[in-house]
Amino acid sequence: MDRSLPLARLFRLASSKAWATFFANPLSVLGLVIVLVILVLSVFAGVLTPYPEHVGPVGDFSAMNAPPDGAYWFGTDTMGRDLLTRIVYGYQLALIMAAVVLSIATPVGVVVGLVAGYKGGWVDYALMRITDIFLAVPPLVLAMAIMGFLQPTLMNGMLAITAMWWPWYARLVYNVTRAETQEGYVLAAETVGASTAHIIFREILPNCLPSIVTKMTLDVGFVILMASSLSFLGLGVQPPTPDLGSMVAEGAKYMPSSWWLTVWPAVAILVVVLGFNLLGDGLREAFEAEG
Repeated sequence: MDRSLPLARLFRLASSKAWATFFANPLSVLGLVIVLVILVLSVFAGVLTPYPEHVGPVGDFSAMNAPPDGAYWFGTDTMGRDLLTRIVYGYQLALIMAAVVLSIATPVGVVVGLVAGYKGGWVDYALMRITDIFLAVPPLVLAMAIMGFLQPTLMNGMLAITAMWWPWYARLVYNVTRAETQEGYVLAAETVGASTAHIIFREILPNCLPSIVTKMTLDVGFVILMASSLSFLGLGVQPPTPDLGSMVAEGAKYMPSSWWLTVWPAVAILVVVLGFNLLGDGLREAFEAEG
């Protein structure tokens, strides 16, 4: 079984059946295009947005609540700030949050799942019962409970989401590890006296990586959705920082007359979640086609 890093595998398979399967699915290609466009907009927001000065509290009061037109494609908010500019910067913030959350939650969950799945016994029981406790609580409820004790800031929002995200990786990796421990390559490593760390991280982990990469891709959209939900409830990022959830909540006060204040940020959330979901499904099919 090929246990090289998944990114290396993907590059090596650029002309193989796996990539052929990926590009044969128009939804996978659509997801890739959406993600690439959002990444480019986020990275070059300062250059591509028409009114980068509207990111903060400064606006144009002569253009308050202006509907979409040639000057303001998505209209303006209650302070005369360009909504398109703030949505693009909202994407930037959302991607940063998702990257930070997953870069912390994924390693924690992976290590827990690997150790519990390979060691078994009381280690398995203790670690997975702790994991099950976190999984038993609805994610949004757990995040709200954590934020209830903390000040609603960007850092605390990421902390709250991270605290509820690692158990999903622990359960995923645990299930894969339990199956891999019976494979011949693991038994061979044990026979020659390889250390536990070597078996876990050099033998078993590479076979978990395709599942981890797929889930991480899917989870980017879900993390953004969760962060937006907290902001919508007033427990996440606070104004004037451009946040998609906060913009939806603020715009809801002016529905239906100023519909653009709510509709465009909500569509932006829909698009980013859809893009990463389609891309994740495409990657899963590519890994499965590789066999």
